[in-house]
Amino acid sequence: MRLSLLSRHIAVALGAISASTAVLAAPAAKQPSAIASVEFVGMAAPSTAEQKASAYSDAKMVVRHKNGRSSEHALQYHQLFATGDKVGNNVVGGIFDAKGQPITDNDGQMAYDAPDGTSLMQIPGLKATGTGNPLAVVHQYEYKSLPPNDGVSKGEFWSKLPAGMSLTLLNQDKANGKLQPVSYQNIDFSGVNGSWINCGSTLSGWNTHVGSEEYEPDAKIYGGGNLAKGTDDTTDMPSFSQYYFGDHTKANPYHYGLVPEVTVHANGTASVVKHYAPGRFAREMQMGADDNKTFIGGDDGKNTGLFMFVADRAKDLSAGTVYAARATQTSAEHAGNYTLQWIKLGHGTNAQIKTYVDQGIKFADMFDVAEEDPKDATYKKVDTYNGLEWLRLKTSNRLGMSAEQIRQAAAFLETRRYGAMHGATTEFSKMEYIAYNTRDKKFYIVISRVEAGMTDKEGDIRVTRNDGGAILEMNAIAAQKDSSGTAIASSRVGTTLRSIPALMGGWNGGKKDDDGNQCEQDKICGPDNIVYNDAMRTLFIGEDTSRRNNNYVWAYNIDTQKLSRILSVPMGAEATGLSFATRNGHSYIMSNFQHPGEFGKGDRNWKDIEPLLKSKWGGLKKAAMGYLGTRDGALPAIQ
Repeated sequence: MRLSLLSRHIAVALGAISASTAVLAAPAAKQPSAIASVEFVGMAAPSTAEQKASAYSDAKMVVRHKNGRSSEHALQYHQLFATGDKVGNNVVGGIFDAKGQPITDNDGQMAYDAPDGTSLMQIPGLKATGTGNPLAVVHQYEYKSLPPNDGVSKGEFWSKLPAGMSLTLLNQDKANGKLQPVSYQNIDFSGVNGSWINCGSTLSGWNTHVGSEEYEPDAKIYGGGNLAKGTDDTTDMPSFSQYYFGDHTKANPYHYGLVPEVTVHANGTASVVKHYAPGRFAREMQMGADDNKTFIGGDDGKNTGLFMFVADRAKDLSAGTVYAARATQTSAEHAGNYTLQWIKLGHGTNAQIKTYVDQGIKFADMFDVAEEDPKDATYKKVDTYNGLEWLRLKTSNRLGMSAEQIRQAAAFLETRRYGAMHGATTEFSKMEYIAYNTRDKKFYIVISRVEAGMTDKEGDIRVTRNDGGAILEMNAIAAQKDSSGTAIASSRVGTTLRSIPALMGGWNGGKKDDDGNQCEQDKICGPDNIVYNDAMRTLFIGEDTSRRNNNYVWAYNIDTQKLSRILSVPMGAEATGLSFATRNGHSYIMSNFQHPGEFGKGDRNWKDIEPLLKSKWGGLKKAAMGYLGTRDGALPAIQ
């Protein structure tokens, strides 16, 4: 979700919901009382320099019960810690190399300024960390945007350093649910060749942290090929390799762009695997349906695709079938409406695909490629995130692979390119987080900006540009067949995409207000994170845009269509790591932010805001991780 912007948090607007299964268990109540409705009362946009430089909430949550009782809860943002802080002797967000040694500059160990995906976990058998309940939280870190203080480095450092994840053990106050960090540790990725641009995440249905490695490095370039016209790839794998391995040539692009899965154990440690089977593309995050078999992957960047992974077995990402969507537009209104046809790209296992990588497969072992029209009908023209290319799949190579093995390797290691060759739509833009509605069997897919291939009046998608983005709703049903007429082994297959009118971005077409904002304050702009809560019938939406100086978290009730601003993050920051969790009778809207102060100089109060940003956030090197709760601690349990 690389953008100059802050996104994340949650916003919910609600009215009456069918609450036959929704129960609020207030910590002090002897018996839970059935909920009639939950409503979020939104806050005004920040107006003072102090507000614009802070992470804060003035919103409220109103809970109405069927017995006639109601309760109102003033919301407050609770910061767990910020990057660069210490828990014990360990630096929060500290960056490490492949040998487990801190990566340092003149200030000491460097720390990330871009925390993202977050999973708050209850681990069976985890020992108490204090007088309260023991919990664990996994945070992942996307990058460090500011350059090292080494007297040499300059400019933005996005993608130049290894990414990472951490495990923090927490003490949860039994009475009010407040969370207190007790211990912090880096999660070791050295056994899987390090970690690359960790963006969004989700807590799986089997209680593991499923992350992402966004913006996969272009293996064609690092295999000696040419940069294609129009490529969106600006990553720097040699720099990553130098910092992580101490050798700028060692990193293999096919070790990155995968799906990392972290398991937290009862002894307070964590282990990680990377999955090849779901395919390799610029995955913002991967969201599973309630069958724990069907997963939708968002592909971030310009000219990207929509992908589905159907696992062979529930709760197991190590083997399955990858599909790419062909979208047929049925309406150009808003961000468009579409019907979907799924193209089977291939079936594979982690072991099979890893074997090809271990053998040293390169891009040129799978494809012949031209950057100009070769005037040869055996080549297929594709226009993707990687640029405009003409591709032809090889039938043999130097490794002695069969044509079928080459096809399988291409499907799982170059998933977007291979999908485009077979007719999949690669015109989506900035596809970010995805949420799932269990009751209605719907996925919600975020488009952070409607641009590029969606608006060029060519191909499958032809809609109007909107830099404020959009959110699409995808119905998921059973008994579907792929493009070849073969049954898809899933009961949660997406068949249509529909724009949600109330969740179209409030972009003013490039016009700026007196503070330089190009988006309306009371509409979403640059949606990025999205989380759905079934009991409240509410979508929480976090923003990542530079079209408005401050990013917000919103709550949107899908029945009443009420949109409420519930959190504001510091100017120039992106709201990230949005998730919702209920643990031991307390609920949390987990939310972080990245890179405060990255933009906003057009604000009329910038001269007052800038020193506040630097003072609050460690000279702009710190970014916070925390949760939205009540003034006393957590939210009451909604489940």
